[in-house]
Amino acid sequence: MNKLCKCKVRLKNVLKVAFSIVALLISHQQTFSYPNYNFFLAKTWPAYFYRTDTIVPVIDSATIRTLDTTVAVVKDTLRNTTDTLTLSKDSLTAPIAYHAKDSFVFLVPQKQLYLHGNANAKTEGATSAESVDITANTIFYDNATNIVRAWGGTDTAKKALNLPTIIQGESKSIMDTISFNLKTQKGIFKNTYYNEGEIFVNAEIVKKVDKDVAFAYNGRFTTCNLDEPHFALRARKLKLITNKLAVSGPAIPEFESVPMPVAIPFGIYPMQRGRHSGVIPPQFTQNSSMGLGLEGLGYYKVINDYWDVTFRGNLYSYFGYTVNVSPQYYKRYRYRGRFSFNYQNTRTLNESTIIPDEFISNKSFQVNWSHSMDSKARPGVSFSASVNAGSSGFNRNIPNNPYKNFQNQMSSSIAYSKSWQDGKYNLSMQANHNQNNMTKLINVQLPTLSFSTTTFNPFQNKESAGTPKWYENFGIGYNGTLLNQFSFYDTAFSFKHLLDTTQWGAQHNIPITLALPALGPLMISPSVSYSENWMSRKIYRKWNASEEKVDTINKKGLYIARQMSFGLSANTRIFGTFNFRKGKILALRHEIRPTISASYSPNMARSYYEELQIDKRGNKMMVSQYDGNLFGGFSNMAFGGLNFGIDNLLEMKMRNDNDTTGLDENLTKKIRLIDGLSINSGYNFLADSMQWQPISISMRTSLFDNKLSVTSNATIDQYAVNPETGIRTSQLLWSRGHLGNLTNASLALSTSFSSKKKDERKDKERVPIDPSLTMDEQQRQIEYVRQNASEFVDFNIPWNLSASVAVNYYRQQMANYRGVQNIFNASLNLSGDFSITPKWKAGGSTYFDLKTLQMNMLTLFISREMHCWQLSINVTPVGPWKSFSIVLNPKAGILRDLRINRTRNFGGY
Repeated sequence: MNKLCKCKVRLKNVLKVAFSIVALLISHQQTFSYPNYNFFLAKTWPAYFYRTDTIVPVIDSATIRTLDTTVAVVKDTLRNTTDTLTLSKDSLTAPIAYHAKDSFVFLVPQKQLYLHGNANAKTEGATSAESVDITANTIFYDNATNIVRAWGGTDTAKKALNLPTIIQGESKSIMDTISFNLKTQKGIFKNTYYNEGEIFVNAEIVKKVDKDVAFAYNGRFTTCNLDEPHFALRARKLKLITNKLAVSGPAIPEFESVPMPVAIPFGIYPMQRGRHSGVIPPQFTQNSSMGLGLEGLGYYKVINDYWDVTFRGNLYSYFGYTVNVSPQYYKRYRYRGRFSFNYQNTRTLNESTIIPDEFISNKSFQVNWSHSMDSKARPGVSFSASVNAGSSGFNRNIPNNPYKNFQNQMSSSIAYSKSWQDGKYNLSMQANHNQNNMTKLINVQLPTLSFSTTTFNPFQNKESAGTPKWYENFGIGYNGTLLNQFSFYDTAFSFKHLLDTTQWGAQHNIPITLALPALGPLMISPSVSYSENWMSRKIYRKWNASEEKVDTINKKGLYIARQMSFGLSANTRIFGTFNFRKGKILALRHEIRPTISASYSPNMARSYYEELQIDKRGNKMMVSQYDGNLFGGFSNMAFGGLNFGIDNLLEMKMRNDNDTTGLDENLTKKIRLIDGLSINSGYNFLADSMQWQPISISMRTSLFDNKLSVTSNATIDQYAVNPETGIRTSQLLWSRGHLGNLTNASLALSTSFSSKKKDERKDKERVPIDPSLTMDEQQRQIEYVRQNASEFVDFNIPWNLSASVAVNYYRQQMANYRGVQNIFNASLNLSGDFSITPKWKAGGSTYFDLKTLQMNMLTLFISREMHCWQLSINVTPVGPWKSFSIVLNPKAGILRDLRINRTRNFGGY
């Protein structure tokens, strides 16, 4: 006692005294309880990692009496403690927080602590990797050596209870026993189950040499979290480096606990989270046109926090290759973007007898760039880019991607816009591009400048009070566009030809409006508009009698065309309801929205219209000298007449079977039969002939609870056409009993059906996203899933089907003025999948040309759900590139490149 009081009081001694007081208070009130934690363990960790033969140290009754005496002595010495406080050099760098469900006992002379019953000890470090959280049935702590020992217990059924668990950083381990140094973070763990990210390791003995490095003996490495894993890699020696990688010596794979008769000499398993550089392994493929190949070989490089770049390449035995460079950039709250450059040097086997060469070589490239700017980065300013340009034959030379093979249209847009004074003034600059891979024609519009102002009211008072005067609603605005364009063919590019095809033009429009007060149900709006087009060339045409064709001469310069129009419009809405007394149909509701407008446009285009002979018979037609410009001339006919139209909405209310009265609105069902049916036309009182304007009809609706979407359009011309020249005549077809000639029409049907989900939870709840991934990395994973749909089949939906039909027809005058030609196109798209069994799913998609009655593309797949593995078989029997592939690989992203694949391609362009 005296010796204890004479020593200097250190922080550890003060803690011991405090712990003694707490122990005395708790020892009289502590309730012993042993809750059942097996349910939690069974739900969290696989059962095969538990051991029921754990040895639990036992403290005999004599030791307990000694502990009680020691506690009493310490309590008595508290009255005479007056020493100063000093810190020991061997003390811990951070305090330890601990608790126990049963009890805790202090051995003051030995500087030891026992925690019993669901015990926990936690120390906070400078980083998460230095923080340690230990939970066990019993924890023993030796303050002199900083050693922590922990072991589990058993319940009444002799099952494992509260096995030692240690959490350090993002790693978690469950084991039989722990012997761990809190200061050096070295330790020995037996029968350890270790988890970090997607990796699960079970080892007989784990030796931790510091806070980041551990060695395992007789380890089993897997990404399957079942009690009995479907697969694993068993190695005698393993080295684990936290958040970096795991390295093993010779390893033997096993499936369903059955070792395979193969072995890998060593294994390197990356465990680093987030973005990190590394090699991208290739996959082997066989192509009858290109030879044997390695596809996807590359390297991913992290440049800094904002940039990374991916290099990929394909190599083929016929000396063909492709190269892809894809840098990405992202700055939070500012912008994000991705650039991709692809170069193809294809060398395919010649299967044609016309060309004597053994191989056919083709070089092509493609550039893709996408950029988006955060709207909060610079309010009022936006910049975006979507570039998709390259050689016309690039898409046709991509194997195993029939969707790309049939993509014949490519377009690009780079846009910058700025607004002032809360959007009153807007300026935009654009660079646009479009190309047709079939005709190989490329059009580039650079630059395109647009300036506009919102309608402002010059007579409106800045501080208005009461009802505004009618003239205060007078508004005026401005819209202007300046455009420059040049065109060329992919196969015949030359700088001289580029200059010859360069065009520029400008368009100005000044609308003037006046919103008058409503006259009952009518809304009347007068308007005045002035338009002016600037053009860069004129076209002079002349009939060449000797060669029997029309010769053209282009003359460059500045040419201006003007037009004014005056109008007065009115619109209203009419409602009608028809009720039914019997049957399931309660009522039909019809809404009519008629519009009518009177307008006048004088003929201000006489000077640039001329009469042209188009054939040797002497047939003539009026043509404009401004045809072919970016902004052409206006009509050479004065218009003074009416434009009218009507739009219809039709709804039906049905009675629910549970409602016999039809009065409960909650039990009735409203169905839209027609979302919109509009008919528009006009009549020109000033025209000498052909006064009627073509009839325009459009209809849209959604049927069967929005399962079937229908959209259709049609244009009917009421006047006859000369079949020899394709020119409209003044003969009204109504006099013959015909409504008119159909000049263009389109019909689009689309539908999608799917079965009820097995699990009604949201996808994010069923498949949680790794929170350690950035938004950009999550987006890349989503894009990977979209591009490899057969590898990520949703078994939560037993079946789904999508279908669309598109029919297009239009009639146009032939280029040589020798009649009209009718063009018809129709196509059918089908896609879907269905579950053969709860673990097998099959599906596919096809594109069928209804005009030629040919199937242009067909892809089929069958997938097998194997919990931690996935199997997909893909077949493309119809298309530019016919292929067959089998892919078997783990689902875990860390082992995504560990795949077994067999790919064969047949044919090509």
